[in-house]
Formats: sequence, C-alpha cells, structure tokens
Amino acid sequence: MATMPFTSRSGQPDAAQAWFASSEGAVLLGSEQALVEHALVDRPGQPWLWLAPLPPRRPEARGLALYARGERFDGEVACGLPLPLPSESFGMAVIQHVATQDARGRALFEEVARVLVPGGRVVVFALNPMSPYRWRWRGHGLHAVEPLSLRRMLRRVGLQPDAVSEGIGPRWEPELGPRRQSGAGLRAAYLVRAEKRSLPLTPVRERRLLPVAPGAAPA
Repeated sequence: MATMPFTSRSGQPDAAQAWFASSEGAVLLGSEQALVEHALVDRPGQPWLWLAPLPPRRPEARGLALYARGERFDGEVACGLPLPLPSESFGMAVIQHVATQDARGRALFEEVARVLVPGGRVVVFALNPMSPYRWRWRGHGLHAVEPLSLRRMLRRVGLQPDAVSEGIGPRWEPELGPRRQSGAGLRAAYLVRAEKRSLPLTPVRERRLLPVAPGAAPA
C-alpha cells in the first residue's frame, strides 16, 4: 500500500511511522487491532489513554487517542513529556509501539503510572527482537525489546506486570490473521499487561501530581 511519507515536526521523514504505514507494518497493526479495541472497553465507565504509532481510528468510547511523532505526540492534544493530563484519571492505557528502552521510555512509563487510577491497567505492545520479521523493520529506526526487560521497566515505575507475555502477528511473511500465542515466541510483536497497585511492591521515585500540566496545544 503506497503512502505519503510521514514527516517529523522538523520536516524530516519519520522512518518509523513510514514503516508502520507500509504493507508490512499494516499487517502487524492489523493483527493487534482487535486486542487494542478489547482493551479500550475493558474498563467501562472509566476513560482510556491510547498512544499509537500512527493516527488511530478512534472508537466511540470515552478516552484520549494520541500518536507518536518523533519525540512528541499529536492527535487530540499536541504535547511532549510530561503528559499534560491529570494524575489518576484513566482506568486503562494502551501503549502501542511508542515506548523505547532508554531514559525517555522510562519517563513515558512513569507518566503512564501517574495518570492511571489505583487498580488501573496498561497493555504494552512491543516488537519482538527474536522474530524473523525483524528483518522487515530493519533500518527504519525501530527498536525491539525483550519481554523480560520490558517487565523490569514496568516494575521500576510501580506497575506490576503479568508473568507471561502474549505473542502477536506474523513470523516470516506479512500475512494478516488471528495469530496469538502464550509467550512471545517468534511472533513479530507481543503484549505485556500490567496493573497499578494501590501500594507498589517496590519503592519508586515520588511523582509529581499534575492537575493540569501547562504547555499543551490543541492539535
């Protein structure tokens, strides 16, 4: 599927977004779509937060959908980190291929933990470094992370991840289908679910409470 190249705010092509918009990336996102939609309605009566790699098709349910654009987010709100959102205001967060394994990724998960209500949940989608499909995103500025490392990142910010990840999507060929399995295996991606406990199991850095953070601009 041919697409116009995505550009960052500096006007430079965004290789990561361009890959997700390609036929190979679209197959992966299509494999995840039903899981995303299920997560967004998992907490009826509570708003959700969805951070996606591309402008998402927003469901009717109450929530906030943003997409990554370089190191910032666009969509219903244009912002960077910290997120200009009230603390403890979302029952569910879906983080779909926008978290990195570095200081910025840690900062993003800290913000996710801050905006979740006690008992709220987060579903994180990540690329699988063991999948043969990795050769299809090679050279596009995308970075995979092992499930164990991802669970460690979640624990460091006070979120309690499930013990087992769930593999999603194709292994070799870009074929759309309901491909899911226990453990990441060789699937192109996987998800990890985590919960915000009322009292974290391990000490975490004290977070600022932000009723409304300044600096947000309407998209």
